[in-house]
Amino acid sequence: MDGLVELPPGKIAAIATYLELERSARPAPSAWPAGLALEPLAGDLARYRAIYGEVGRPWLWFSRVAMRDRKLAAILDDPAVEPLALTRDGRDIGILELDFRTRPDCELAFLGLVPGLHGQGLGRRLLAEAIARAFSRPIERLWLHTCTLDHPAALRLYLAAGFRPYRRAIAIADDPRLAGLLPRDAGAGYPIVA
Repeated sequence: MDGLVELPPGKIAAIATYLELERSARPAPSAWPAGLALEPLAGDLARYRAIYGEVGRPWLWFSRVAMRDRKLAAILDDPAVEPLALTRDGRDIGILELDFRTRPDCELAFLGLVPGLHGQGLGRRLLAEAIARAFSRPIERLWLHTCTLDHPAALRLYLAAGFRPYRRAIAIADDPRLAGLLPRDAGAGYPIVA
């Protein structure tokens, strides 16, 4: 495939990069500084949706927004899925979700911070936590995908942590803002083409 591919109005597209990290001897991260903690989100669908929405709105995260409660609850309450909120002094400021349902692999399904907290080292620390938690179980590799709709530093963060790219794909979807799944001002860096 070469050249530009025109999208019909109402669609968005992103280039997804799949990355993997194989088992390695990584030191466990130190304890979280005072005031920061990870709290389980299983069983608390409203809280999960709120933090997912706040973290993902600038990047047009919509897969979990579009999901019906029953289906989302089945994922989050599965004992092989570990959804966590990063909190600062009791306020949710980030999300981390590990999915062990496809052993011997683990998917880093979601990792992100609320707007305004990027560039402070919290993302690096949250990723170190994800890696340590994943490899504390008997898995062979940790994988994820990021895309051009994610935070601009996301891919660099994963590469710096030792993840290796192994596949690319083009993701095309209906614009979630036009479908009413996200507010029209979400994803300000991605203009709506209606």
